[in-house]
Amino acid sequence: MQLRRLGRSALQVSPLCLGGNVFGWTADEKTSFSILDAWVDAGFNFIDTADVYSRWAPGHGGGESEAVIGRWLKQGGGARRDRVVIATKVGMDMGDGKTGLSPKWIRQAVDDSLRRLNVDRIDLYQTHKDDADTPLEATLETFAELVAKGKVGAIGASNYTAARLSEALDTSRRLGVPRYESLQPLYNLYDRAVFEKELRPLCVKEEIGVFSFYALAAGFLSGKYRKPEDAGKSARGAGSVKKYLNERGLKILAALDEAAQRTGTTPARVAIAWVMAQPGVTAPIASASTLEQLDELIEASQMVLDAATLDLLNRASAEG
Repeated sequence: MQLRRLGRSALQVSPLCLGGNVFGWTADEKTSFSILDAWVDAGFNFIDTADVYSRWAPGHGGGESEAVIGRWLKQGGGARRDRVVIATKVGMDMGDGKTGLSPKWIRQAVDDSLRRLNVDRIDLYQTHKDDADTPLEATLETFAELVAKGKVGAIGASNYTAARLSEALDTSRRLGVPRYESLQPLYNLYDRAVFEKELRPLCVKEEIGVFSFYALAAGFLSGKYRKPEDAGKSARGAGSVKKYLNERGLKILAALDEAAQRTGTTPARVAIAWVMAQPGVTAPIASASTLEQLDELIEASQMVLDAATLDLLNRASAEG
């Protein structure tokens, strides 16, 4: 498998990233370990998580995913750690006022993540969302401190607008501190406009690595949810799926069905392969709660969609 460089950093990552949001939530620890083992055994190295995963679940306080990954790493020793690139995030509400990107909170959060992950360095540390109340200078200088101390290898951003990402890059240049080397935007066959019109041109120009999330649009593009009553089956909640159940969404599903029939595979694999084929995308993120779902991801990463199939999907998902 050919690895891809993440931005201008030294990080080399696989062309598909394993999302860790399900670890300790819809995938228990034993299943999570099996998924992580199979991921690495298949030749992939990129794993993304966040400190807030899975605080939304009843009885959870956040940090569950990082802790599962940390125990998996510890079980495998140093050799396992050397085979993976670990990305995590900071900035979402962790309770008790622990939210945002203030220097004080970042310094505490990074140590908490390092402890849970059982590592002495986070390969890619990302802002989970923008924080308009904290000056960019303060956030970026704090990240520079973490890089200098060896706690963080590179930094990235998630959920930033093009204008804010551009401002952050300009700020890093002005201060002479490390810049965001990656962006984690929402991007899939349904959610195309913002990335393609605003973010992709900036990321290509600035050589920013892109690993997009929701490649399957909260599971909608797998074809599991085709009627309003199906939405209630989603672990993420009915609301995350219902927004896709409209004329355009169903048109995309029909195109995915046709593409899957042409290629002898599944709509989910086609949807992920489509994202992987898009210019400017380094490695889309996709999660798996079972080994069967992981096999889907691995199969998708090996697909090459022909021009006619790409055109079919592009036309069906075009907006406006």
